[in-house]
Amino acid sequence: MPPDDERSNYLLAKHTLLDRIDRQPAEIHRIRGELDGETAAAEYHLELDGVTLGLAFQGLGPDGHTASLFPLAPALDERERRAVAAPHEDVERVTMTLPVLSAAAQVLYLVLGEKKAEAVRLAFQGDPDPVVPASLLRSTHGETIVLLDRAAAARLDNGS
Repeated sequence: MPPDDERSNYLLAKHTLLDRIDRQPAEIHRIRGELDGETAAAEYHLELDGVTLGLAFQGLGPDGHTASLFPLAPALDERERRAVAAPHEDVERVTMTLPVLSAAAQVLYLVLGEKKAEAVRLAFQGDPDPVVPASLLRSTHGETIVLLDRAAAARLDNGS
């Protein structure tokens, strides 16, 4: 989808983050979603050559997906390419792969809402499992931070 499509993650990031800061990032690596998935993924794979993320800012879906890494999807097993097409029921998607995302100095999850409480429990208290892709994504050389509201944290075992 083009960058001005209301479903575009780029448009969301632009309106909620980029348009609100005085100093723009030195680099923005936008996925060209207006291309077909395979072409956009191949182009993005090349664009990410030599790029190491400082921050991988992640959400979490109620099904445990993060980025466009969905439960049991072939993209979870990709170790060579930096970006892949990730077809899904709603729209053709492109996603960075686990090796690229986990190489970030910081992986930051922001999760809100009770609809995601079970996914939070499985992703952050369960064992790594491709059924819950977010359980597979942690920073390998830095830190992983998880920010939750009370509703999203409701099913976590607090140790008591």
